[in-house]
Amino acid sequence: MLTKVLIANRGEIAVRVMRTCREMGIATVAVYSEPDRDAFHVRMADEAYALGGETAAESYLNTEAILSAIERSGADAVHPGYGFFSENPDFARAITSRGVTFVGPPPEAMEVMGDKISSRLAADAAGVAGVPGRSEPLTSADEVVEFGDRHGWPVAIKAAYGGGGRGMKVVSSGSEAAEALESAQREAQAYFGRPEVYLERYLSWPRHIEMQVLADTHGNALWLGERDCSAQRRHQKLIEESPAPDFPDEIRRAMGEAAVTVTRACGYVNAGTVEFLYQDGEFYFLEMNTRLQVEHPVTELVTGLDLVAWQLRIASGEELTLTQETIERRGHAIEVRINAEDPTAGRFLPSPGTVTRFDPPAGPGVRLDAGYAAGDTVSQHYDNLVAKLVVWAEDREGARRRMLRALDETRIEGVVTTIPADVAILSHPDFAAVAHSTRWVEDTMDLSSLVAEPAGGEIHGEGDEPRVRREVTAEVDGRRYRLALWVPEAAGVMAAGAPAARDAAPRRRAHAPAGGTGSGSVSVPMQGTIVKVLVAEGDTVEEGQGICVLEAMKMENAVNAPRSGVVTEVRVSAGDSVGSGDVVVVIE
Repeated sequence: MLTKVLIANRGEIAVRVMRTCREMGIATVAVYSEPDRDAFHVRMADEAYALGGETAAESYLNTEAILSAIERSGADAVHPGYGFFSENPDFARAITSRGVTFVGPPPEAMEVMGDKISSRLAADAAGVAGVPGRSEPLTSADEVVEFGDRHGWPVAIKAAYGGGGRGMKVVSSGSEAAEALESAQREAQAYFGRPEVYLERYLSWPRHIEMQVLADTHGNALWLGERDCSAQRRHQKLIEESPAPDFPDEIRRAMGEAAVTVTRACGYVNAGTVEFLYQDGEFYFLEMNTRLQVEHPVTELVTGLDLVAWQLRIASGEELTLTQETIERRGHAIEVRINAEDPTAGRFLPSPGTVTRFDPPAGPGVRLDAGYAAGDTVSQHYDNLVAKLVVWAEDREGARRRMLRALDETRIEGVVTTIPADVAILSHPDFAAVAHSTRWVEDTMDLSSLVAEPAGGEIHGEGDEPRVRREVTAEVDGRRYRLALWVPEAAGVMAAGAPAARDAAPRRRAHAPAGGTGSGSVSVPMQGTIVKVLVAEGDTVEEGQGICVLEAMKMENAVNAPRSGVVTEVRVSAGDSVGSGDVVVVIE
């Protein structure tokens, strides 16, 4: 059995792996960047080693720094989590060449299935049909236009070496092709270290159903059950559940068998996920994620299995003691991703900052996998997943209601989170009736009136005097009420005492819409890095026209002109770091 595991990742997945390791008597090693010096996963580990640098490329994607940490710690295994190097065969080989166990599939299987292009070819050769598309990397926007004109719009450009919606752009017409291709390649390079992208048809109203598989080194492979991940925005999953609701059992079995066929076809070992799109009674192979998925806890809750424990056992050479016939699935589980994003008006703008308050939910059937606690900082340099809230109940409606209760108990301040959007989705009659698809949140739901609470402390009130949010209790005719008041900052700090004073610093502005509020000064709504400037001094621009592209938390955000006019000043260049509210362009 393994004795010491280095987790080459951060955040909630690193904490998740460490907890299982501790239960199994395995020592844990954390690695960290400069911003993560005091992070939750560092505090949880038995040992921790600095990687240096701030960005992912300088730290968690720095192979030599991680290899040095392995050598210094004496770790005999590496768990990659998800993202970063989790689907990188070169990294896996660098690990195993030093006699260290990689907790994941063989590099050869990763090369076949980690590359979304070759995985399409492998699935097709095994008799599992995929979504219509091109099975080679894109080299120019002309290829996008040709495919769209031939097969119909919209089409999807996707990262060949990634997942989770990163590096994916939906293109509605030929005029959007060049810009979308550039953006997809930049995101793929930033998040996965590889810029290759490919092309698929974008189905009109599909559900995203994925099948969890396990395979050992003794020739055993089986499927554990499916997850429905159809509630998405920006092609990233918001809510996942298992089993998939309103899903015929004969389709479930056929999809499970197809997943095992794909698994065996590439010589896969360890935990993996085979993803499909399901529409009009038919399913299509989408891709295989050669790693543990973010949403794996819902499978754990309905099967009673610890998937990380099985990953570690398989990596140690143990044989599966499970069979397809002995796997039992019971009840219904739902997972909600709590991201540091401001969902106000449906914009989902990144919201980095320091978590000043984190009150978790509790009660029957509630699980929280968090990567942060009060006092921790959600950095602009990394993914913005704060926590995963997972609930279990006897049936779907019970799980839905339990999740709404748990979300209502959750209190996070200091950053704005997606909780209000999650509540809106779970409360919508379409979701309750299983009438949603991967396009439903963005195409059907009206989030324009959604207003998230400011990030736990401060907004600008009337005039120039800043105001802070303070919660107080009051009794009226003997009944207790809980009230939120916006008071002048000085009064709020004095009334709340020392803890509130600490919470109020550093102060953060509430997010404004990208581009400003109608003035001639174009400001950015959050901290990040300018990746592209789209205008020059002297250019005439129209209201709503793109001014620059801002990357924050590995997401690209368009900053648009708030008014028509002439650009008189450009204050930033590609590569510049900016803070919330910084003016990047002036329009007269």
